[in-house]
Amino acid sequence: MPTDATDIVQALRDAGLIDAGQPLLEPLTGGVSCDVWKLDTPAGSIVVKRPLAQLRVATEWIAPVERGKSEVRWLRRAREVEPSIVPKVLAELSVGHAFAMEFLADCPVWKDELVAGRVDINFAARVGSGIAAVHRATSNNAADRDDFPNDEMFRALRVDPFLIYVAERDPELAPALRGLAEDLVSRKIALVHGDISPKNILVNGESPVFIDAECAVYGDPAFDLAFCIAHLLLKSVWLDNEKLLQAAAAMVNAYRARIDWEAPEELLQRAGRLTGALLLARVEGKSPAPYLTDADHKKIVRAQARALILYPLPIDDVVTDWKRTFA
Repeated sequence: MPTDATDIVQALRDAGLIDAGQPLLEPLTGGVSCDVWKLDTPAGSIVVKRPLAQLRVATEWIAPVERGKSEVRWLRRAREVEPSIVPKVLAELSVGHAFAMEFLADCPVWKDELVAGRVDINFAARVGSGIAAVHRATSNNAADRDDFPNDEMFRALRVDPFLIYVAERDPELAPALRGLAEDLVSRKIALVHGDISPKNILVNGESPVFIDAECAVYGDPAFDLAFCIAHLLLKSVWLDNEKLLQAAAAMVNAYRARIDWEAPEELLQRAGRLTGALLLARVEGKSPAPYLTDADHKKIVRAQARALILYPLPIDDVVTDWKRTFA
């Protein structure tokens, strides 16, 4: 057991999740923002998460560790909306803003399914419906807004590294990106997860399960839709898979069908603008997509992203017009 997990073990004992024996904490890999362990207990397997102050990226990226508490609040609120779409939180721990939640066995990561070529269009639609369910239930809700005063955290984790970082290095796009950033942080419409991507969605039969809500904020719901769609568009280039675009279209359509808190056209337009900026950030930002290493792939994404920032389209049109390869 790593020495830096000793405090976690004691906190788990204090929470009554393990006994006095020496547990085996199995590190889980894949994330850049947290230490994550799997632990077998007499009551079943659990997952323990502890947020990092310095994220595991090449550049300096400091983020408040208090985001662990925000993730717990999002998981609990989303579970009130639709229990099947999130794991159950078991305990908040006494150290490092860590927490424990149930481990869902036999639930593959959606990203792994997509990379393996198993693109389920109906599942993608359920992802869109699940995202919209939380937005719909929390829209224009003063209690939810008061429970997530996380603007500073959202700026540190999303606005600055994805939008401002690129703006500071691209004078042509800087005015558009800065304007987009200010618009994003000014909107207080619904509870936003902030990191909905295929790697943060588990496949539990027919139901998506959303995890890793560290970036949760009461803000613009268009961000969640744009963030996930951007990932599908990137993967369609990387894998040259037309079916990923069909999945993206199904997600947008399912999401749109549940919008009743504002005019759908306005949200889809904002989501389209954000998608362009997020796509460029995955090539030029602080957290580039690790799988997008081919120079031609980067050119394809960069060219389309820049065009979308300068000449925005609604997100459904972004998906329809997206090119996976050079013409």
